[in-house]
Amino acid sequence: MSKCLLRGRTLSFHRRPENLEDKGAYTYQEDGALLIQAGKIVAAGSYSDVKPQAGEDAEEIDHRPHLIMPGLIDTHLHFPQMQVIGSYAANLLEWLNTYTFIEEQRFASAEHAARFAAHFFDEMVRHGTTTAVAYCSVHKVSADAFFAESLKRNMRMVAGKVMMDRNAPEALTDTAQSGYDDTRQVIADWHGKGRNHVAITPRFAITSTPAQLEAAQALAREFPDLHIQTHLSENRDEIAFSCSLYPQAKDYTDIYEIYGLLGPRSLFGHAIHLSEREMDAMSESGSVAVHCPTSNLFLGSGLFPMRKLQNRQKPVRIAVATDIGGGSNYSMLKTMDEAYKIQQLLGERLNPLESFYLMTRGNAEALSLDNHIGALAPGLDADLVVLDMASTPPMALKAETVSTLSEELFLLQTMGDDRAIAETYIAGEPAKSALGMPR
Repeated sequence: MSKCLLRGRTLSFHRRPENLEDKGAYTYQEDGALLIQAGKIVAAGSYSDVKPQAGEDAEEIDHRPHLIMPGLIDTHLHFPQMQVIGSYAANLLEWLNTYTFIEEQRFASAEHAARFAAHFFDEMVRHGTTTAVAYCSVHKVSADAFFAESLKRNMRMVAGKVMMDRNAPEALTDTAQSGYDDTRQVIADWHGKGRNHVAITPRFAITSTPAQLEAAQALAREFPDLHIQTHLSENRDEIAFSCSLYPQAKDYTDIYEIYGLLGPRSLFGHAIHLSEREMDAMSESGSVAVHCPTSNLFLGSGLFPMRKLQNRQKPVRIAVATDIGGGSNYSMLKTMDEAYKIQQLLGERLNPLESFYLMTRGNAEALSLDNHIGALAPGLDADLVVLDMASTPPMALKAETVSTLSEELFLLQTMGDDRAIAETYIAGEPAKSALGMPR
């Protein structure tokens, strides 16, 4: 089987960096190399160490002076909302009812879903995102279209058919039973096929009856290794409405806790306005709070208290995400630029080393997929991104002043977008250059 040797500056994280001086948190090679075969990383290290392992038959690709990193990971976004981005609304609930629920009804069409799946995966590749965690629509055909395209692209993706049986247009609701049945069929059809992972996906408490959350709980018991994804504490009106629908619950988080949906593979989008009790429940269960900065700012939902969650006696696991289409950009670089600003507003600091850890190994750990993705190490998937800090004229001008790795990362985060992605590799194959012009 053919081998490929990639040469360039390489960066991979081992753990979350404490500060800019924490060099033990990562490995950086000024002249690094990756040996790739059969979609996996075979060897990683300095070029002088890896080159002799490649043999005569390996194709060598030189990406110098660019930076090679693990592919970027997006832990929360909505596949059917590509045409919802940039929709003008005052807040979350208005935005859902005015735009989102209308748009998602179109995904009852298999043809429409397949067309947008192709667009969606193009944008992932274009922006250097090699793994994403996606909500499909309530329609099984939308999940089928998503996973079929994922299989075609050989990408490691997590997604689920949304379950919602109330407080939405009739054309966008299922029932507790049909939501269970359809999700079970999606699992049978797609989970483990290629690199696909199916997630149990009740949209949020407002759009699920107790019977439906019981159905989600039944699925979680039957398939304990699957991810669970939903929304939590994004907006204060949402919190009040949710709690009014479940008056027996202590708080919003307790709704999901009652139905056994907290756990180390449970991803809670937003989680901005949590009480101390809720933070304790998240921490004790190992659940993940997914920070969606561009969405939180766009919809005016609030400022995510990252440091409070991380530094408390019972820390809460953190992930980061774009939340397309409440989020306003597909780029994880832009996502972390906004995350940095939110922490500034809260009087905290988010250093660029931590930002890039979060986009790669941090998100892989949050997904419990760090045995497959998130680092440059032998045996892991060869899902990679090649970053160019001088990809635009203003960036090239600023790059003249860059003298440290952290300065380069901060430049990429602050000014970078899809143009800063020189190449995206999916299972060792160059994918961005293969796209050609946008559709």
